[in-house]
Amino acid sequence: MLQLSRIHHIAVICSDYERSKRFYTEILGLEVVQEIYREERRSYKLDLAVNGQYVIELFSFPDPPQRPSRPEAAGLRHLAFAVADVAAAKAALEARGVAVEEIRTDLHTGRQFTFFEDPDGLPLELYEA
Repeated sequence: MLQLSRIHHIAVICSDYERSKRFYTEILGLEVVQEIYREERRSYKLDLAVNGQYVIELFSFPDPPQRPSRPEAAGLRHLAFAVADVAAAKAALEARGVAVEEIRTDLHTGRQFTFFEDPDGLPLELYEA
């Protein structure tokens, strides 16, 4: 049987590299591990970490197609970040100008969660850890 040990990373393609870089680093506070410009592809690749754990590759490409999102489109639904206090995290995002949905409670786990979007409309979730 295949033995997967963990998720290595999640790749996100953005339409405006500088705007998304600011969002993921300055608003969400992800740490830059490495930034590479790939001349042959006219593309940036920004490796980002949460608490020292490498998790996201942020890519730029010339004129990427729009991603279908809502209503529920087939494919990756959203990216969730674990937080200790959903209300505090929501307030911190809103203080930075990010629109965040109302907090809900997961009926199966009893934990709180909410959603917001990155600059390209990718659904992001805060989930109570």
